[in-house]
Amino acid sequence: MGSPVKEHPARVIIAGVIGNVLEWYDFALFGFFAAVISDQFFPHESRLASLLQTFGVFAVGYLMRPLGGVIFGHIGDRLGRKKALELSVLLMALPTTALGLLPTYHQIGMAAPILLTLIRVLQGISVGGELIGSVSFLGEQAPPGRRGWLGSWSMCSSCGGILLGSGVAALLTALIPADDLARWGWRIPFVCGIGVGLVGLWLRTGIEESASFQEAERAAGVARSPVAEALRDEWRAILLTVGFTLGVSAGFYVPFVWLSTWLAHINQPPLPEALQVNTIAMAVLLVLIPAAGALSDRLGRKRVLLVGAAAYGLLAYPAFLLLAQATFATALAGQLLFAVTLSMVAGPSPATYVEMFPTRTRYSGIAIGYNLAQALFGGTAPLIATYLIDVTGDRLAPAYFLVAVGGVTFIAVLLIPDRSREPLRQMTSHVLGPVPLPAEV
Repeated sequence: MGSPVKEHPARVIIAGVIGNVLEWYDFALFGFFAAVISDQFFPHESRLASLLQTFGVFAVGYLMRPLGGVIFGHIGDRLGRKKALELSVLLMALPTTALGLLPTYHQIGMAAPILLTLIRVLQGISVGGELIGSVSFLGEQAPPGRRGWLGSWSMCSSCGGILLGSGVAALLTALIPADDLARWGWRIPFVCGIGVGLVGLWLRTGIEESASFQEAERAAGVARSPVAEALRDEWRAILLTVGFTLGVSAGFYVPFVWLSTWLAHINQPPLPEALQVNTIAMAVLLVLIPAAGALSDRLGRKRVLLVGAAAYGLLAYPAFLLLAQATFATALAGQLLFAVTLSMVAGPSPATYVEMFPTRTRYSGIAIGYNLAQALFGGTAPLIATYLIDVTGDRLAPAYFLVAVGGVTFIAVLLIPDRSREPLRQMTSHVLGPVPLPAEV
């Protein structure tokens, strides 16, 4: 099937994930500065209502992810993973910079929230292709015995982007007075994103296409209509991808993006060190994700995933009880619980996605299932969590949502066969039974 990782593994990893870092850095900043952005673009007498509007715009970006998945899935399966990755990082860098330069509601009126929403739409389309391209590219470059470890860097880079956003937000909060931060300080990290985007584009133009896709091209195994073929022939795998991704998406965004807002502005008493707590927990998660991916290479994907999903569902409520105590120590303990359990789901997930689809429709199949789940339950997770508190009056209500997330993920994993020992070229059948396919690489 070609020689995986012909280039130095570090170069392959960096080129494969740098755009992912930028995209999740931007999405993280939007979540971390939600309270400030809500005042700038959605003035409202009710702070909670203003936050709901802001997280609604946050969700709009995610609702566009299925469209991005279709567009970049077609590009990735027809023209190559490399081409899709080059386009996606450029499409993210420009709107990120524009967001940092956008005038506020008080300056241009209703045009401000409209433009903000359009920016999130473009970013959502880009994100719909970026992570899937990274997952496909790294997974296809790895030998069977190391797919879990190499693929985990896709999720690790997402975590790294969130960590970078959290660290930058914490640093700015500490260095810039609150009034200045609200007026102009929050814009700085968005504008700086253009530099990362250009470096990412430069790196990606210098790498080779994945070995699997190159061999597919040589064997005339490239699908003409990969999205249509994936929907027709891989619908079982797509449905399981949706259920499995619930734990990766909602299970990530509630505790590691939205929770900082909950600790600092919703829970009583508020915790001023919320961003610092989040940064520490994210650093731990950053280390645990590759470790869990490597563990799945040794023990098999299914064992690690089942333990992680079960633990996540069982520990979500106890973790929220710790967080609700609103001290630095208890908040950190609660977030560390989420870090340990989530890593066991997120670490093996990229390799699991790659092993569920054949090469000719891999990018499209993963993109459709993953982005559909993200649109329904990932980007909307902060909105759901905030809404549950608003309608129930119970600040712990989001914990029940996470318990359900763990349960659905557990069931999906039960139905996914463990293919961690198989070469990618053998993966020509569907996850719930063989169906005739064209020649596969």
